[in-house]
Amino acid sequence: MNTGNNLLFLVVAGLLAFMSVTGLAGMYNIKKLIPDLQPPEEVYAGIPAPFHFSVKNSKRFLPSFLIRLECYAGQSLVFPVVLKKSHKSGSVMLTFAQRGKVSLGRITISSPYPVGFFTRYWSFEIDRTVTVFPHPVAADDSYGVVEDSQATGVGLSRERGLSGELERIYPYSGSEPLRMIHWKHSARSQDFLVKGFGRNTVAPLVIDLETLPGQGMEERLSRATWLVKRWGRERPVGLLLGGHLIPSASGKQHNLLLLKELALYGSD
Repeated sequence: MNTGNNLLFLVVAGLLAFMSVTGLAGMYNIKKLIPDLQPPEEVYAGIPAPFHFSVKNSKRFLPSFLIRLECYAGQSLVFPVVLKKSHKSGSVMLTFAQRGKVSLGRITISSPYPVGFFTRYWSFEIDRTVTVFPHPVAADDSYGVVEDSQATGVGLSRERGLSGELERIYPYSGSEPLRMIHWKHSARSQDFLVKGFGRNTVAPLVIDLETLPGQGMEERLSRATWLVKRWGRERPVGLLLGGHLIPSASGKQHNLLLLKELALYGSD
């Protein structure tokens, strides 16, 4: 202004106004975005696990553009556009070095929108932890594993089942699956007849951590993890940890309980 160079003044003023407008647009672009990071059911130390990474745009009128989500260990996803009142999601592979409870920490949302001069970001602290199971290491079944002969379900049970031997033929009650109907016998009778099978069950196992081979506690925990994964789907499995016995049982939730006990053992 002092030199009377009005053109230079107009150019500088226009650039400052443009920077202000794009700055406001860029900040509003990343506002009202809600990120989320969901772990899978099983996460093992040293093995990449797929985490569900998503962002929700809660704005009522405008979409968000060029959204980048960054989480644990710098893993990130980029979404070109997130429409209003909608969400986008994807998978990121996260790897944890040690077993135990791990905090997922901070999620960062950033975007270079609208012109790429500056990258604006928000950081979110998520109050969520994930239990990382020990890294599974193959173990010999002959060490550290004993049959729990006092548990229920040993040998052949006389309950109705589908996998045992044919024990009897009885009238169809309506609750049995159609594949259980004995068609040859039913053809000679006035009613449908059903095949009755026994249920074969195997002896439950108890994994004794102290007697497993290994050079240290971490290696024995890794071998116990492998044994739970190896036998958990086929027969009831129990766990003996430092004198504390977890009774033998079967099912997915019980196996996850055993793996969690191995992951947190010694961390108290």
